[in-house]
Amino acid sequence: MFFGRARLGGRVRAAVWTVCARQRHHAGSLRFASLLPERKRRVLLYPFSGLEAHLSRQVDQGGFRLFQPSVEDLGRAEELFTPSDKHQIVYSTSAVRVEHLPTLTQPEVCFIGRSNVGKSSLIRALFSLAPEVEVRVSKTPGHTKKLNFFKVGKVFTLVDMPGYGHRAPEDFVDIVEPYLQERKNLKRTFLLVDGGVGLQKIDLVAVEMCEEFGIPYALVVTKIDRTQQSALLSLLLKLSDFIKEQTKTCFPQPFLISSVRYSGVHLLRCFIAHVTGNLQLSSTATHIKKLPTETLPETDLKPRAAG
Repeated sequence: MFFGRARLGGRVRAAVWTVCARQRHHAGSLRFASLLPERKRRVLLYPFSGLEAHLSRQVDQGGFRLFQPSVEDLGRAEELFTPSDKHQIVYSTSAVRVEHLPTLTQPEVCFIGRSNVGKSSLIRALFSLAPEVEVRVSKTPGHTKKLNFFKVGKVFTLVDMPGYGHRAPEDFVDIVEPYLQERKNLKRTFLLVDGGVGLQKIDLVAVEMCEEFGIPYALVVTKIDRTQQSALLSLLLKLSDFIKEQTKTCFPQPFLISSVRYSGVHLLRCFIAHVTGNLQLSSTATHIKKLPTETLPETDLKPRAAG
C-alpha cells in the first residue's frame, strides 16, 4: 500500500512539474501577457512605465523611451522567437579559440557580462518559446571560456560569450577581443549589468573594449525583480549620465530585465529583431496606457504554420 501511494505521489509530482514547465513556457508569450490586469501587462511589456511616475518632472525621460515599439511589433518579433518546422531555433556550435569561430553570414548579436550576472537566465527567457533549446552553463561560475552559438532559423545568430570577473579564465580576452573587433556580421553587443550592484570596474573594461573598437552596444539591467524601486531608479539615472558623458557607441536606452517574471523580455526580443534587420517597426511611439487584449497575437497557442 505504501509503495502504491509512493508511486502515485511520484506521478502527481511529475505531472505538477510538467504543468509548471509548460506554464513557464507560456509565461514568456504575449498571449500570457494578455491575461494580466492592464497595469501589470504594461509594466511587463514596458518595464520603465512602472518607474516613470516616480521620476521628477525635471528629469529628461526621452532616453528611457527611445525604443518604444507597438504591441503589434512585439508580436511580430515574437514570431521570430517561435520555432516551426522551417524555422528551427537550435544550439549550433561552440568555439574556444579564434580559429574555431564558425563562418556565418547571418547577422549576429552577442551577450557579455560578469559571471553570475544572469546571462544564461536571460538567454533562456529569450528562448522560452523554444524550451528544447539547451543553454549550456559551466558547473563552476566564471570558468566558461566558450562562445556558444544559437541559430534562430536562417535570420540571425545569438552568441553567448564567456562570463568575466575575478574567476574568469586568463585567456578570456584572447577570444573575446578578436571576436568583437573582427566579427563583420556582429550587429549589436549586449552588456549585462546586475541591477543590484550597477556598473563595476570590471564592466568598464568591456565598455572600453566596445568603445575602442567602435562596436554598437546596449546596456541590459538584469535582476530588476530583486532590486528595490528606489535603487533601480538611482541606477537608471546614473547609467543615463554615464552613457551620455562617457560613451559614443552605446545605445542611449538601458533595457530593464527580469528573467524570472519576463519583464522586458518582449521588448528586448523586438530590439534584437530590429537591429538584425528582421523587423521594420510600424511605429516608433507606443500608446502604453491602453493595451487591448484583442491586439495581441496568438503566436503561443499553436505552432506557426510552415512556410
